[in-house]
Amino acid sequence: MNVLSVAAEIFPLVKTGGLADVAGSLPKALKSHGIRMRTLVPGYPSVVGALDEATPIARYECLFGESATLLAGRVAGLELFALDAPGFFHRSGGPYTDEHGIDYPDNWKRFAAFSFVASQVAAGFVQHWRPDIIHAHDWHAALSLVYLKYASDVQIPRVLTVHNIAFQGQFPAHLFSALGLPDKAYSIDGLEYYGDLGYLKGGLQAADAITVVSPTYAREIMSPTFGMGLEGVMNARHDDVVGIVNGIDTDVWDPAADPYIGHCYSAKTPLPRLPNREALLDLFGLPQTSGPVFASINRLTWQKGMDLLAAVVDEIVALDGRLIIHGNGDADIEEAFLDAGRRFPRHIAVRLGYEEEFAHKIHAGADAMLVPSRFEPCGLTQLYALRYGCVPIVARTGGLSETIIDANVAALQAQAATGVQFSPVDTNGLRHALRRTVKLYRHRHVWESLQRQGMKTDSSWHRSAAKYAELYGDLTAADMRLAG
Repeated sequence: MNVLSVAAEIFPLVKTGGLADVAGSLPKALKSHGIRMRTLVPGYPSVVGALDEATPIARYECLFGESATLLAGRVAGLELFALDAPGFFHRSGGPYTDEHGIDYPDNWKRFAAFSFVASQVAAGFVQHWRPDIIHAHDWHAALSLVYLKYASDVQIPRVLTVHNIAFQGQFPAHLFSALGLPDKAYSIDGLEYYGDLGYLKGGLQAADAITVVSPTYAREIMSPTFGMGLEGVMNARHDDVVGIVNGIDTDVWDPAADPYIGHCYSAKTPLPRLPNREALLDLFGLPQTSGPVFASINRLTWQKGMDLLAAVVDEIVALDGRLIIHGNGDADIEEAFLDAGRRFPRHIAVRLGYEEEFAHKIHAGADAMLVPSRFEPCGLTQLYALRYGCVPIVARTGGLSETIIDANVAALQAQAATGVQFSPVDTNGLRHALRRTVKLYRHRHVWESLQRQGMKTDSSWHRSAAKYAELYGDLTAADMRLAG
């Protein structure tokens, strides 16, 4: 079976969050199921420059006003198509925002062009390769399903994965005429969204199947609290929604063979982990300590609950803990952590931005990973933490509640616990979780059991890839019945 995946980022070439990790690891996991997945990504410089033997497939003299070339190539075992459109994707900022964190004003056009080309590839535009299914990820690719539904004579099963329903691709309605879609596409059953254009909303309406990245999140987004204005659409499509928990690439995230860490280890040989802890504290300029080393690798945003963490740093200091922050996001939250680092230089270290090497070193050296999200569709940080024996402390929401077993009395007695969950998701809940964690940490045999159980947890794509393969099989079988 051939599947066209369409994603705005992909690891290891371009990454702002979990979408990239999923787009980069799912194709590998599907190979054992007889599925060949090729991924279309925007031709950012980091993508085009990395392609092995890039082959031009098609040229566009005027694609939404820009010249572009569709390339095919391979990178790190991935089969890629890249839309090389310098006017759209060769920019000094990030994939979606400029160097000041402001959305590019032509994002509507950049990802419309990207989606239009995706719909052409899905319809058999590439010689000698035609997909059986198109699988689009998030709002940046959602319009590809709309183009297929309304502007293509070729119809193949359409899958949309929602990684975070808060990001929707909403733009002014007057731009509709520039999209090249028939008038009927701007309707309540199409792109119309509260008088604007909704790229994600249109994709949800055009998809034959909708996946979200955990069963709990699939239920949560049916409610006004988590649906972000799309709960009505999600409820209307209820029968077509399935929650599939993300996995991680266990080749990339493997403490037994990680090139980024100084001392490799495993669940069977955990002792070499200790020097990584010492090296981590040295790396971040913090003194060695017998107290717990907490860390958080996250976007510094309200959704991720990082303002809550910034508000309770005094608790960590009072517990004689250390805190390492790595990420970026909202300026006020960044400044709150930087200020905390200035006030408590022996306890708190902050490194803004994101670097893959630092992420690996932190997971390998910290004692506990803080994930205080107000909502979290799935989350990958806690899965990496499990794999590395870094005990997750998570809010009881979305995929966090499904992937971490709370260290309550029953779970500890059964030696099944893998971390600490907390609720309510507020400063009081987080403070209580920190205190619980420190009590557990002081009982070394209990703490080591949590680490071992986490490292033994199967966080790979094995089961989740099988569910995607089953979904694809059901869709193609239904498509064949309709064609017959």
